[in-house]
Amino acid sequence: MITPRNTPAITRRGLIGAGAGLLVAGCDRVDDLPEVRDGLAELGGVHQRVQRLLGRNALAREYGAGAMSPMFRTNGNTEAGDPAWRQHLAEGFSRWALQVGGLVHRPLALPLSALQAMPQRTQITRHDCVEGWSAIGKWQGPRLGPILATAGLMPAARYAVFHCADDFGGDPYYESIDLIDAFHPQTILAWKMNDAPLQAQHGAPVRLRVERQLGYKQAKYVMRIELRENLAGLYGGKGGYWEDAAGYQWYAGI
Repeated sequence: MITPRNTPAITRRGLIGAGAGLLVAGCDRVDDLPEVRDGLAELGGVHQRVQRLLGRNALAREYGAGAMSPMFRTNGNTEAGDPAWRQHLAEGFSRWALQVGGLVHRPLALPLSALQAMPQRTQITRHDCVEGWSAIGKWQGPRLGPILATAGLMPAARYAVFHCADDFGGDPYYESIDLIDAFHPQTILAWKMNDAPLQAQHGAPVRLRVERQLGYKQAKYVMRIELRENLAGLYGGKGGYWEDAAGYQWYAGI
């Protein structure tokens, strides 16, 4: 069980925010310049050193309502091409259900109404994109940890993989986090943004919010969560679409 701690005065954002702003590779495009790959690799090393210094249980900063951004840009895709998702969108997601499977004892199929009926966490946090922009928004949804606990993790489970309805050029979007972040109190499946149901361009019906990582880890259009022992053999084997396609760091902690 993770015990929340107060955010240290020296924050990840303060230490690496400037570095993220220097990167020219966007959240929604691939730039294959060697200096971009080198920059991402160097930033990843900074992440790892900061994690050792500050630990991984710290909370991301939360803000008051007055700090919310008047405009919150969309990161990544603005819609999903998956036919099943498009049908669910047309039906208001009334028949959609989140699938939770893999290394669990009790696979789940959770309708949106079930996620909405669970105990909710509301948090106003800053979204930092590797492209260099940030925005502060309000998110609401159930914590991921209790959902995984309900499914009953098998001892071999180490990673939660988020399979999404969108893609880039036919390559499915996916992301993954380890169980430390999965059970972090600020990691939620958000179905509400800025006090309104999540809009399609922001990842409806639910998106991952793992607040201590960069924007490309905040998977949108989540359809299925798979618990795995390792990431080998899964698409490119690096744990996420941008990690596979552009050499982004798997752990994007801030």
